[in-house]
Amino acid sequence: MPYTRIMRSVADDLREELQEEVLLLSFEERMALALRLGERGLEIFRQATGLDRTAAIRELQRQRQAGRIPSKCMSELIG
Repeated sequence: MPYTRIMRSVADDLREELQEEVLLLSFEERMALALRLGERGLEIFRQATGLDRTAAIRELQRQRQAGRIPSKCMSELIG
């Protein structure tokens, strides 16, 4: 037995509980959940930055490409 017990946080317990709930969902329900969460995240980002939907998507795409090897194709797509 270790000298001290491993401490579990409330966040650890919640994460485990949510993971179990998600695993009970069908594939279609998980996909719908993922899409809803993505839309919610985009809306939060959009409101925080004051951008319209199209500009917010473009900005997130730019941020995702930051630090990667430059690609002519992606540069043409997202500016």
